[in-house]
Amino acid sequence: MAANWAPDSWTSAEARQLPEYPDAQALDAATRTLSSYPPLVFAGEARSLTAELAEVAAGRGFLLQGGDCAESFAEHSANNIRDTFRVILQMAVVLTFASKLPVVKLGRMAGQFAKPRSANTEVVDGVELPSYRGDNVNDIAFTPEARVPDPQRMLRSYAQSAATLNLLRAFAQGGYANLHQVHRWTHDFMGRSPWAQKYSEMADRIGEALDFMAACGIDPASVPQLAQTSFYTSHEALLLPYEQALTRQDSLTGDWYDTSAHFLWIGDRTRFEGSSHVEFLRGIGNPIGVKCGPSLEPEALLRMLDTLNPGRVPGRMTLITRYGHDKIEAHLPKLVRAVTREGHPVVWSCDPMHGNTIKAATGYKTRPFDRILAEVRGFFAVHRAEGTHAGGIHAEMTGQNVTECTGGAIDVTEQSLADRYHTHCDPRLNAGQSLELAFLLAEMLNEEMAERRKAAA
Repeated sequence: MAANWAPDSWTSAEARQLPEYPDAQALDAATRTLSSYPPLVFAGEARSLTAELAEVAAGRGFLLQGGDCAESFAEHSANNIRDTFRVILQMAVVLTFASKLPVVKLGRMAGQFAKPRSANTEVVDGVELPSYRGDNVNDIAFTPEARVPDPQRMLRSYAQSAATLNLLRAFAQGGYANLHQVHRWTHDFMGRSPWAQKYSEMADRIGEALDFMAACGIDPASVPQLAQTSFYTSHEALLLPYEQALTRQDSLTGDWYDTSAHFLWIGDRTRFEGSSHVEFLRGIGNPIGVKCGPSLEPEALLRMLDTLNPGRVPGRMTLITRYGHDKIEAHLPKLVRAVTREGHPVVWSCDPMHGNTIKAATGYKTRPFDRILAEVRGFFAVHRAEGTHAGGIHAEMTGQNVTECTGGAIDVTEQSLADRYHTHCDPRLNAGQSLELAFLLAEMLNEEMAERRKAAA
């Protein structure tokens, strides 16, 4: 257990990006209610994820983390959950088939409601109101009433997260993830995409292998792993009153776990030294992530790692790099060298989304797909040069047929952004772009594995 830590010790540190609730008694009543609710996830599940991430840190796996930029109350439906889940399954099977490595599947789902903002207020047509901070804080509607932080929204977030988790567990364990269903995971709207065709050809090969295995007596009845998968949830641990209310002491180990998700991360805006978010995360037993942007210097990162993982537990720390396609190869090597030199066991994961956001001429915020790919290529190039493992991808994506990021094989133009631009916050890859990214990731990962085998021979 962390020294001198309690679930509320963050309140004595510097807090940024937290809403100011006008009614302290209402906030206290909401968090007391949350504290009485059952956990959403369990300590044993978080420990299992830590063990799987330890394999990734050792170069024996790959982390696939994807999902919504910001979940919303309005778009909560079984179809949306299913569609995002199955595109993650598609991406995972592509990566596994190419690299022969196990893929850890981690959704930005069932809790990704709070969003950091660059300013406390926003101005529209001369009217200034508090910024929208996610559906568990206030409403996206641009009215004075909607923008007042409401603690009751945390209770609705909990309920939606519980429902989402229930469905995800059913999909993961109830047969939907059966490898024999690999063809049925394809989204109908992907049509004649070259990547959909390539996926179909790969699915045929997987089917042939499964038929051969069945003839040898190896089928889902004898090997349950063929019919189910492990799937974990994650979100940014931003709204600390909510996170504290769902923190529980494990009856088996005595350690504290944040039961709102299996994996929590700290963002680029809240990872400063003396941060209340760092103070909170250092005491929980969950595996955790830290976003690493251009402003982060090696010595500051090393101090952060010593604070968050003093015991150097393999699998606890994931470093999520977010630079932009034109900055990653200049900034990332110094961090990789420092962490390697000090012997910290970490998973290196690439977030190619946040550093590549632009405003299109049409006024929409978007992310060009070619810039996303360029950052991923730079990430792999750095790790190849440093002899370290490019261990993961962190993508904002959806299974819906949206038009939010430009480019890709099914070309989304700036003019077509308005067709299906549904995001509550940042632009997401659609299913076709996500699958395309998976195949290009698979090529780079396969090259890394081939080089590693060659060096070991």
